[in-house]
Amino acid sequence: MKAVIQRVKKAKVLINNVEERNIDLGLVVLLGIGNSDNEEDAEWLLNKVLNMRIFNDEKNIMNLSLIDMNGSIMIISQFTLMASTKKGNRPSYINAANHKHAVPLYNYFTSRASNLINTPIVTGEFGANMIVSIENDGPVTIVIDSKNKEWNYRMLTSYSKLISKFVFTSFWIFLAIFKTS
Repeated sequence: MKAVIQRVKKAKVLINNVEERNIDLGLVVLLGIGNSDNEEDAEWLLNKVLNMRIFNDEKNIMNLSLIDMNGSIMIISQFTLMASTKKGNRPSYINAANHKHAVPLYNYFTSRASNLINTPIVTGEFGANMIVSIENDGPVTIVIDSKNKEWNYRMLTSYSKLISKFVFTSFWIFLAIFKTS
């Protein structure tokens, strides 16, 4: 599951050129759902989105989350986030979840968000033609991928082991040099 989150002063979505939905200060979340995504991905990603400290505190430092500042949130389904662009110039959407898989996960994500924050959730309409207007604040735009959470942990573990070996080896080299002096 992938999300592009944007800190906004305000945003609106026009659905099928008929219905307009708006938010003020908060986040717009463009949400891509893949074939292998599940509720665990949704929970992890939602936790990241709601707790990401990207709003300014009284010292003008990005230190507050959406929950801290009681901000608004707009969640828009965006299957194109799952595009593969490795070959040629036409994106492939083979990794994007089909309607039957994606709609329940999108609904799960939005309903869980609604349970976790005190402001109303504004959504687009899954599969509809939408025009999203965003007044990006900062601009602050962050991409989060639920499939990268384990990779980051593995990389951190690998680097930690590498640094430990380096320090250990350096220590023994230092002792050997010190003893011969």
